[in-house]
Amino acid sequence: MTSVILNGHRGHQLFLCPEEEIYVNFTRTRLFGCLALAALCQKLKLPRIIGMLATGILLGPCVLNVLDGSILSISADLRKLALVIILLKAGLSLDLGDLKKVGRPAILMSCLPATCEIIGYVLLAPCFLGITRAEAAVMGSVLAAVSPAVVVPRMVQLMESGRGTDKSIPQMILAGASCDDIFVIVLFTTFLHTAQGGSANAADFLSIPASIVLGVALGALVGWLLSRFFETAYARSHCIRNSMKVIIVLGVSLLLVAAEGWLEGIVPVSGLLAVVSMACLLKMKCTPFVAKRLSEKFGKLWLAAEVILFVLVGAAVDIRYMAGVGLAAVGMIFSALIFRAVGVCLCLVRTPLTAKERLYCVFAYLPKATVQAAIGSVPLAAGLPCGSIVLSVAVLGIVITAPLGAFLMDTSAPKLLSRE
Repeated sequence: MTSVILNGHRGHQLFLCPEEEIYVNFTRTRLFGCLALAALCQKLKLPRIIGMLATGILLGPCVLNVLDGSILSISADLRKLALVIILLKAGLSLDLGDLKKVGRPAILMSCLPATCEIIGYVLLAPCFLGITRAEAAVMGSVLAAVSPAVVVPRMVQLMESGRGTDKSIPQMILAGASCDDIFVIVLFTTFLHTAQGGSANAADFLSIPASIVLGVALGALVGWLLSRFFETAYARSHCIRNSMKVIIVLGVSLLLVAAEGWLEGIVPVSGLLAVVSMACLLKMKCTPFVAKRLSEKFGKLWLAAEVILFVLVGAAVDIRYMAGVGLAAVGMIFSALIFRAVGVCLCLVRTPLTAKERLYCVFAYLPKATVQAAIGSVPLAAGLPCGSIVLSVAVLGIVITAPLGAFLMDTSAPKLLSRE
């Protein structure tokens, strides 16, 4: 039997039986292996995400199957928690003045690239993969979402380093990527219903702007209330440590995300956008020192959350489905990305961005991961004939575009974006 010292005091010990000791040591070994692979990729000038995804795939059910079933059962919740942490960090780094400069292109970036990519699938997937137009629309809506988990951390790094901020490029990409998922998921739900024999409803499409507006409004209200709470506590000489503020803000953020589910079917609201909006308002209302400290603390939390997020995304990838799709699926994915790139370029028409900066925006909109891992298996579970091939292409899309997009963003930023 082994004792584990808690809080650095010998007086507080947790005694483990041999089986528990083996499990704890095994968990430590897996975590070390993940960090080692991430560090190796970084040493090779590759994004850390490649090592984390590879670790998740290796440890997941499809290869070694050593991840505990209880962890996999709450995988979706843990991935959402990690996403909330980086969105809070992003919101605390955003400047509303910068967002106002890129209002029109940011709004277009939230829907036009995804629309162009879906059109690409509808036009080309029947030729490449032998599926119907309706099934191609379902596939396109699964693949069209950009991954905020890959994009947002890199935009935060750019904002902190001052690269591309003279033209608010990171802010524009961050805002567009945050809304892109809402747009695509609504389209996916509509196309899936149509493929099952239903009909599209105008109310479904109206829920997209409603979800965005109500999410921003709810987050702003909650952020204002939180700032008033902190100010009142300080005025009454009740000092709330920054660490406690982090816990409060994170807890409230999770409630906002949960509220999206509670209000489903009643009022469309985006929980993730509410989180970003709340963090933005907190930054406006808090003192610069407090906002900076909160941002730093969420940055430290992200170091652990990033590992959890991408290892679990990797574990959700069923590589067995990749074997049956072949080169036709690879060609389809890259062809659709060309349509997506055209969409990004259309969003940037009549903006002061140079050709190099526009190219970086194209790179930033390539990665796919979190949304595809979440909804890729839904058509198969719904019994659609195309379900298996949609899941296969979704898996392949994650494996190709997440590392590729991360690599292109990391390596091209110093060459394509100027430092302010």
